Amino acid sequence: MTVSPAMRRYAAEIYRLQQDHEQVPLSLLSTHVDASAQAISTMVKRLNQNGYLVHEPYRGVHLTPSGEKIAMPSLRRHRLTEVFLVKVMKYDWASAHTLSDTFERGINEELEDRMDELAGHPTRCPHGEPIPSKDGVMPVVKDEPLSDVPSGSDCTVSRVRTHDMEKLRYIAELGLVPGTLFHLLSCAPFKGPLRLEMKPHDHIIGYELSQSLWVEVTKRGEGNKLPPLNTTKTHKK
Repeated sequence: MTVSPAMRRYAAEIYRLQQDHEQVPLSLLSTHVDASAQAISTMVKRLNQNGYLVHEPYRGVHLTPSGEKIAMPSLRRHRLTEVFLVKVMKYDWASAHTLSDTFERGINEELEDRMDELAGHPTRCPHGEPIPSKDGVMPVVKDEPLSDVPSGSDCTVSRVRTHDMEKLRYIAELGLVPGTLFHLLSCAPFKGPLRLEMKPHDHIIGYELSQSLWVEVTKRGEGNKLPPLNTTKTHKK
């Protein structure tokens, strides 16, 4: 069966969502592809019948290996388009994702190759997400959310995993773009703020924002150290 561009786009969106959800709820998929419940149901049924996904009622969907394979061309074009928009057309990275959703639909193989060349054959999108190769291989990225990293660690920003424009612009203002090095100086307990030691000056960010920053740890710290309890009893004379 011929795989339509629409099938590839749906598979690509499911692929993105299942990085954070074992099962992708149809309501969540509907929000991200901006389609009606009926359109979602029709496409999910079509993908399911062709062996590209498994649908578990009341839980959601997840791609089969065949489904992941058909998602790769759309993911490649989308992320390559984001790089092209930022590096060549000088759009800011906050708006690149939304613009790419429309822009990529008019790209053929010839344009894809030309954009890849003009953008310098990138391996990551502006937000740090890996770009699949032309033969459909997704590079392996070994990183973790900053919120899970112990204090005292040396880190490099790997990916910024949010499409919220305001968050992206704020993160850019702080200089926490992919490739940036910093030292995680401290993490306040109970989901408190984190202090990042970096050049030209330190930054304090909230726990929620730290969940959007994924990092590669080059040296793992020991975490917060609490002072020992004073077990010596004092008595008044």
